Amino acid sequence: MKQKASAVWQGSLKEGTGTVSTGSGALVEKPYSFKTRFEGEQGTNPEELIGAAHAGCFSMAFSMILGGAGFTPDKIETTATISLEPKDGGFAITASHLEMTAVIPGIDEATFQDLAGKAKTGCPVSKLLNAEITLDAKLG
Repeated sequence: MKQKASAVWQGSLKEGTGTVSTGSGALVEKPYSFKTRFEGEQGTNPEELIGAAHAGCFSMAFSMILGGAGFTPDKIETTATISLEPKDGGFAITASHLEMTAVIPGIDEATFQDLAGKAKTGCPVSKLLNAEITLDAKLG
């Protein structure tokens, strides 16, 4: 399976602008810029998109692992916070912190934490990231 996304950038780093699109059409020429990435201006940025991918991937992986253990979640809600920091004369994504709350009938806390940890390390996006990955998991 292969998925595609694309980006177009025009101009210099600080004054230029770009757009990102996905092959599915979920994003079509969504604008981004230096200001949306580093100065808090409204709009998207690569780290936000990586966070969405990590949160979505983790939630699906956790659902799969729960199913394999005989549990069906009512709801899994995950937020990923991506850290972009100066490193080695440039910038690097240094961490992804996952915060997850789930409603899962019949599961005990120890089993919940064990399976959530397996999802954290097993999700394909976690495997891709060369960053520290942390998780706060709560039963709702």
